[in-house]
Amino acid sequence: MTHVPHVQPTGKTTRLRGRRRPPRRALALTAALAALALTAPAASAEGARAPADRPGAPAGCDAARGALGDSLDTLITRHGIPGAAAEVADPSCGRRSAARGVADLATGRPARAEDRLRIGSVTKTFTATVVVQLAAEGRIGLDAPVERYLPGLIRGNGHDGRRITVRQLLQHTSGLPDHAESITGLPVNDWRYRHYEPRELIATALKLPHPAKTWHYSTTNYVIAGLIVEKVTGRGIEAEVTRRIIEPLGLRDTFWPGDGDGDGGGGDETRIRGAHSRSYFTGPDAPDAAPPERERIDGTEWNVTFGGAGGALISTPADVNRFYGALFGGRLLPARWVAEMKRAVPADPDRLWPGARYGLGLIATPLECGGWWWGHGGTVPGGHRALGAVGPDGRGVALALNQVPATDEAERDFLAVVSTALCAAPGTQHPEETA
Repeated sequence: MTHVPHVQPTGKTTRLRGRRRPPRRALALTAALAALALTAPAASAEGARAPADRPGAPAGCDAARGALGDSLDTLITRHGIPGAAAEVADPSCGRRSAARGVADLATGRPARAEDRLRIGSVTKTFTATVVVQLAAEGRIGLDAPVERYLPGLIRGNGHDGRRITVRQLLQHTSGLPDHAESITGLPVNDWRYRHYEPRELIATALKLPHPAKTWHYSTTNYVIAGLIVEKVTGRGIEAEVTRRIIEPLGLRDTFWPGDGDGDGGGGDETRIRGAHSRSYFTGPDAPDAAPPERERIDGTEWNVTFGGAGGALISTPADVNRFYGALFGGRLLPARWVAEMKRAVPADPDRLWPGARYGLGLIATPLECGGWWWGHGGTVPGGHRALGAVGPDGRGVALALNQVPATDEAERDFLAVVSTALCAAPGTQHPEETA
C-alpha cells in the first residue's frame, strides 16, 4: 500500500506500494477520458489551515501557493481525478494548503486538505521507524537474520529466514514475493471485506514465484517486520506505532482501522471515522468511452488487514507532514539512525518511478531544482493515493487523491505536485547531494 494498490478497470489491483505501470486498457481508457471535463461540480479551497503567509515571509510565497493549486488543477481537469488536496509545511512561508475538486461525488462536497484518507504504504515509514527505534535501543539488530526473532517462519520454496536480515526486509532486498500480487488478482468482492492474519499473508507469499530482480517491492516484508516488533516488545505493531509515534506527536487524525479504544490495536473496521474523503476505483465492466460518473465505484469501505503493518493507517496531509518533519527533525530518532534509514539502493522504476532509490521505509527521488526529496507514497485498492515528502531545505508536502492516477502521464503529474511544492518558492535551488 507506496505504492499502495489500486483497482484497475479489469477489476484487479496493483500492489501495496508507490505505483505500478497500468495495463494497456487502463491507458486507453484514461486517454479517452482526459478530453472530457469532470462532470461533478468542481470546488476549490485554498489555505484552509493557514491562509496567511508567515510574518516577514519572503516575496514569492503567494506565487508558490498559486503554483501548488495549479498543479492540483491539472490532476482534476486533465486526468479526471475527482478530488485532490495538499498541505505544505514551509519554514519560510508557513503552512499552506490547497484543494481542488470534490471529496464526495454523490453530494458534491468540496475536497479539503483536512479530510482523512487511507495513506496506504506511507504506513511503511511508520513501521520502519519503530523497527529502527528498537535497533537504536539495542533490542533489534538490523543485520540480524529474521530467524533470530521468528524461528522457522520463513522456510520453503527456496526461502530461508536464516539468510534474510531485518535490513533486507525494510529495504525490499529480501527476495521475498509480495502476497498482494496474489490477493489483488482475485475478483474484488472476494477479498474486499475479508480479514487476513499476518502469518496467512506470509504463507501466501512464500508460495509465489521468486522475484526476477534483486530489488522487489513487497508488502510481505513489512508484515514480517511487524511480527518482529511484536516478538521483541510483546505488543503488536499497531500498539507500538501508536505509543511511540502517534501519541507523542499528537497526530489526532492518525489511527489504525478498528482502533476505537486508542490502544493501538488494529482491526476489521471497514469505514473511516470522522471527516474524510470518499475514494473511487473503476469497475471491471465499464465501456472504454464511458463518462467518469458511470465507471466509478465507491471504494471507501475496505478491510485493509491485507496491508497491515505495510499499509493500513488512516491519516491526513497535516499529520503526515508532522510525522516526516519530526522524523527528519530528530524528534523520533538520533541523527545517526535517520542516516541509517537513508542508506538507499536503486529501486525498480517499473515498481516505483524513474530515479527512485529505497532506504529503510523511505523513498528518495531527485528534484528538478537540485537535491532529493525523502518520504513515501501509498495507494490503497479503494482509490486513495497519498504521499509525504521532505526536501533538502526542510520543506514538506503531503498529498491526497481520492482516485488513483491510471496512466503514466497522470502519475508524472501527481509527482510533479511534489516538485512544485518543494521547488516553487523564491530562490529555491538545492545543492547536489547523494542519496
